[in-house]
Amino acid sequence: MKELLEFIAKSMVENPAAVTVTEKDTGHSTVLELTVGEGDMGKVIGKQGRIAKAIRTVVSAAAVRENRKYYVEIV
Repeated sequence: MKELLEFIAKSMVENPAAVTVTEKDTGHSTVLELTVGEGDMGKVIGKQGRIAKAIRTVVSAAAVRENRKYYVEIV
């Protein structure tokens, strides 16, 4: 799941080298923290958070295969 989120984020930003994704396991779920460069933050969040919501939807849909809950936090 980490690789999926990283791929999506790197394809959207101008500086893909600044994209990092860290995983934090909380037992029954996993938190994915997405960090991007300062200039690319708006591209990842989108107008009124629409792109961020779409990213979260894609990740949660892909998580159904693993039978696990994933949360995406944009730092």
